[in-house]
Amino acid sequence: MKFDKDVLTLDCKQQVARISSFIRRQTQALKREGAVVGLSGGIDSALIAALCVEALGKDRVLGLILPEKESSPESCKFAEKHALKLDINTETVEITSTLEAFGTYKKRDEAIKQILPEYNENYKTKIVLPSDLLSRDAFNFFKLIIEDEKGIRKSIRLKKETLNGIVAATNTKQRMRMLHLYFYAEKNNYLVCGTTNKSETMQGFFVKYGDGGVDIEPIAHLFKTQVYQLAEHMGVIREIIERKPSPDTYSLPVNDEEFFFRMPFATLDLLLYAWENKIKLADICGVMELTEEQVKRAFRDFTAKSHASRHARKMPPILKAEDGK
Repeated sequence: MKFDKDVLTLDCKQQVARISSFIRRQTQALKREGAVVGLSGGIDSALIAALCVEALGKDRVLGLILPEKESSPESCKFAEKHALKLDINTETVEITSTLEAFGTYKKRDEAIKQILPEYNENYKTKIVLPSDLLSRDAFNFFKLIIEDEKGIRKSIRLKKETLNGIVAATNTKQRMRMLHLYFYAEKNNYLVCGTTNKSETMQGFFVKYGDGGVDIEPIAHLFKTQVYQLAEHMGVIREIIERKPSPDTYSLPVNDEEFFFRMPFATLDLLLYAWENKIKLADICGVMELTEEQVKRAFRDFTAKSHASRHARKMPPILKAEDGK
C-alpha cells in the first residue's frame, strides 16, 4: 500500500458529493424532514452544517448553539457568524441552569476538593496529558491545572478516583447538549447529525450518549486534517479554521492536543493511517522522518486508547435467547 505525506489528500469535490448524498439518503430513510446540528464554534460542526445545507438546503437545517458559563465566549460568536454565512435558522439555549440543577459543577468541585481543599468556585481548571508523546515515553497520567483569582497556577497529578469524578461530572455537559439536540430534532421531525471525525472515533475522543449519541455520522471516515481540507473547500469562516480545536468544557482554555492527542494533527493522522493500514515500520520512518521507537511509542498509545474506548463504538451487548444454553 502506498504511503507518503500526501496519502490523506482529498478530492474535495468528490467528497462533498459523496457525503451530501449520504445525508440525503439517511434523512429519507429515517423519514425525517431535515437535520439539527450542534454548532460549537469548532471546525467539525461548522463543516457538518455546511454539508447539511449542501445536502438538504438551508431551510431544512437548524443550528443549535448550547453555551454554558464555562464555554469560551468565542464559541457562540463564531457559531453565530458561521450560521449567518450559511443563512440557516438557529436557536441558542443557555444550559448553565440545567447543569446546575443536575449538580454538574458541584459534583466536579467536590471531586477536586478531595485533593485540593482550598479550591473554590472562583478557581479555573483544566485537565491535560503529558505533552509531546513522540519525544519521550510517558504514561497517560492526567494532570489537573487550577488557576486562582490572582492568575497563579498549580498542577497536580490525578489519581484514578479523582479523575473519574471530574470526567464523570464534565461529561454531563455533552450529554445535556444531546438532550437539547434531540428535543429540537423530534419537535421538527429532524435527525441529529453527528460531528465526530475519524481521528476522534478511532481513539474514543467522544462521550458515549453525548456527542457520540446521534442519528448519523457523516465525517467519521475523515481524519482531522481532511476535515480542514473540506472546511476550506466549503468556505467555513476563517475564525473557525484558524481556531485551535478544543473540547470547550473546562473553564481554562485547553486544546485537543494537550487534552488528549499529545501531538499535532498533521503527524497524528498520518500515524493513525499507518497504524490502521499496517504500513511497514521502515516506510513510516522514512516518510515521516521518525525513529522506530517514536513510531512504536505512538502505536502503543493508539492501541491503549482504542482498547479502552472500544465499548463506546459498539451497541450495548444483547443477551440472545440461545445464550447460556
